[in-house]
Amino acid sequence: MVSTELVDSTIQYQKKYHKIADFSLTNQNGKIVTQNDYKDKIYVADFFFTTCQTICPIMTNHMVDIQKAIINDDDIMLLSHSVTPEIDTVAQLKRYAKIKGVNDSKWNLVTGDKKQIYQLARKSYLAVKDNGNGGPFDMVHTENFMLIDKKRQIRGFYDGTNPEDINRLLNDITILKEEK
Repeated sequence: MVSTELVDSTIQYQKKYHKIADFSLTNQNGKIVTQNDYKDKIYVADFFFTTCQTICPIMTNHMVDIQKAIINDDDIMLLSHSVTPEIDTVAQLKRYAKIKGVNDSKWNLVTGDKKQIYQLARKSYLAVKDNGNGGPFDMVHTENFMLIDKKRQIRGFYDGTNPEDINRLLNDITILKEEK
């Protein structure tokens, strides 16, 4: 059962056993990344694109801060999904990862099938509300960071542009780690 203190009010009433769907995407090193790479891990997920000039640079800098905080903790990883996979090729993600100081063992920047990524954003991570007026490829652009537990369940939403929310997320990771 999801502990309600840790669950964002917008998802408290979602199905109790909602889980992140299986996925298969390609990371900045050209390696296939699946849910198995995150098995028995707590992780922070987000959706971004490398050419974004607005919220993404702030979000990425905050992910770098989280990476620093969790760098020696084998239980915790990061996962950033590109929402413009046609631009964010493996080579582009690799360049971006180098510039930003991404640690490959902790943090996957992934690209792949746009439909799969958008479906993950909407149906698995609940990162975006479908406003109903657009097709399946409406731009998924959200400042949300999602905290996922070892059972592949969402435990919280955080504003990836807000330093206070980043502190809350780090605190929640500590709480999650104490759960059995």
